[in-house]
Amino acid sequence: ICAVSTAPGAGGVAVIRVSGTDAITICDTIFAPKTEEKNLQSQKAYTLRYGSIRRGEELIDDVLVALFRAPHSFTGEDTVEITCHGSVYIQQQILQLLIEKGCRSALPGEYTQRAFLNGKMDLSQAEAVADLIASTSAGMHKLAINQMRGGFSNELTKLRSQLLDFTSLIELELDFSEEDVEFADRTNLKQLATNIEQLIHKLADSFSVGNAIKNGIPVAIIGETNAGKSTLLNLLVGEERAIVSDIHGTTRDVIEDTINLSGITFRFIDTAGIRETSDTIESLGIERTFQKLRQASIVLWVIDLTSPAKQIEELAQTIIPQTEGKKVILVFNKSDLLSPAELEIKQELLGKIPVDRLYISAKQQSNTEVLKQHLIQAAALPEVSQNDVIVTNVRHYEALTKAHEAIARVINGLEMNISGDFLSQDIRECMHYLGEITGQISNDEILGNIFGKFCIGK
Repeated sequence: ICAVSTAPGAGGVAVIRVSGTDAITICDTIFAPKTEEKNLQSQKAYTLRYGSIRRGEELIDDVLVALFRAPHSFTGEDTVEITCHGSVYIQQQILQLLIEKGCRSALPGEYTQRAFLNGKMDLSQAEAVADLIASTSAGMHKLAINQMRGGFSNELTKLRSQLLDFTSLIELELDFSEEDVEFADRTNLKQLATNIEQLIHKLADSFSVGNAIKNGIPVAIIGETNAGKSTLLNLLVGEERAIVSDIHGTTRDVIEDTINLSGITFRFIDTAGIRETSDTIESLGIERTFQKLRQASIVLWVIDLTSPAKQIEELAQTIIPQTEGKKVILVFNKSDLLSPAELEIKQELLGKIPVDRLYISAKQQSNTEVLKQHLIQAAALPEVSQNDVIVTNVRHYEALTKAHEAIARVINGLEMNISGDFLSQDIRECMHYLGEITGQISNDEILGNIFGKFCIGK
């Protein structure tokens, strides 16, 4: 297989990766070394050769060729990496030449899939490769590095090993059922099952933190029309993402963008202003506002400081019931329209509301740094090191949830003193779901779904 492994488009250089049984032989047919050295077949692994790629007598480009021999390569196969100039035309000419000589174009994620199938990494490590490529924050990078190095896999291997010892003793009893012997001490087994259940529960619980680090923390910006929500969004993301106007109901759909604050990614969602309206399109936008409100972890409730009491009274009945379990920050906007004395009176009156609040002018960009600090505190994400085992993948979370249900049935079965064959079945089910995460148990559908989301060339 062959593909361009560097980013699409023109650049200074590009890397074309060729992997498979005949990778070195095929590359030998198009590569001419600059000196009278041996061909690629005779070249030592982990060495670079300078030469040219030619179609017959036609020079396509001067290149560097790196050689990796099986099994000591990323894919576990013979691999050649051709570094050429970054012209799109040159890249396509070299790929075309390789295909003419017997290669085929790699599918999305096929190099990493081959690494998995050849035992170079397990499935959770392979998925971490995609996460590492997509990482946009320090936290996401640390988690992906840890998972790719096997931190998560090591935890799961320990669990499966304990479960295997566990079920071996139970199944040994079944072989001697007529003698009515008991090889497994039920008290010790219950303690072991409880320890395993607690660790699986801890891993599953870490998904909320991992998901926030990986995908960003959703922040819904809500409020009445013309409260300054779109101005605030534009200010936070640093560009004109939303149309700003004095006309009520300008924003009729959801607008999203992300920023990174202190290593934490926030996904801001500017929503349609909430008000009574007969406009069909605006009504649909308001309906989506409430959908996004339910999905958000943090709610920035923007209130026009020139008439706060009316807005709080009208929105409290509709907003408060839907913010249970969410962090709500009242953002009183348009402070620039009040005199210092008026602002002090407003702050005294509004200070009785038992919710986090601050006073800003989105238009004048005042107090916005304080708002960013409030957001970081509201996120309340723990410090993450490269040694922390935190679940970031929804597939892993679902498998852990099912594994937890199975081990919980084991504990319940031990308390009820049920027979060993039922205990063994639940133990093996728990092992099955843990094995799905690392790929010890997998099927083509799962593999196709995972690697189909990779970029071509990786």
